[in-house]
Amino acid sequence: MNVLDYILVALAAVAAGAINAIAGGGTLITFPTLLALGVPPITANVTNTVALCPGFIGGILAQLKDLRGQRRRFWIFLGVSALGGVAGSILLLRTGERAFMAIVPFLILAASCLLAVQGLVRIWLLHRCISKEAKPRSEAWAVILIGLAAVYGGYFGVAMSVVVLCLLGFLINDNLTRLNAIKQVVAFGANGAAAVLFIFSGKVIWPTALVMAAGALIGGLLGGRLAGHIKPDTLRWTVVSLGIVLSIIYFLR
Repeated sequence: MNVLDYILVALAAVAAGAINAIAGGGTLITFPTLLALGVPPITANVTNTVALCPGFIGGILAQLKDLRGQRRRFWIFLGVSALGGVAGSILLLRTGERAFMAIVPFLILAASCLLAVQGLVRIWLLHRCISKEAKPRSEAWAVILIGLAAVYGGYFGVAMSVVVLCLLGFLINDNLTRLNAIKQVVAFGANGAAAVLFIFSGKVIWPTALVMAAGALIGGLLGGRLAGHIKPDTLRWTVVSLGIVLSIIYFLR
């Protein structure tokens, strides 16, 4: 990669960090950028995961107060999401580059659709929590299904949080704020475990990953300051539209 490539990657990472801070779905910016610069798809996915992983730590730190009284859930969901993330990352590394590229359009389209319904999911969950509808008392199904969602998180992971929050809200009797904090734990567990395995895979482009990590950090700070001036729904639909366009382009290829 030349200097111009690094500049483009850095700008994409800044945009992704800001988008993640405001609406989510920043990977739909960075991953296609790496592909456009000629990075092989699995290498691009691995490098992207490692570069953006520190952002999930910030998500947990920002919601520490909402994790109080959830120590048991914290460790259970952190453990099961880490196992799922490892399983997904192993599955990714065992997928051939050509086979993974054939799946990429479907993954991007699915992620775009999940982001599109994110707002509706949150409204439904808020209504469900307020109305106190009957929910299963056992959290066993939540643990199992969250583990499966974490496999996807380790494999690709874009918009995994939408699925996780929906599952938590449907299967666990608690308020949305506390469930959102557990969602952050799951996202960190899946992506963090995958990132650790990827570090030793030999597929991380470290100069690119470091540039992206710095850009994402800057973008996250900017996004936090701009959050009050940009409507999350507007930004989310912009990302969704971009994702759909990209999926169509990759389908045609």
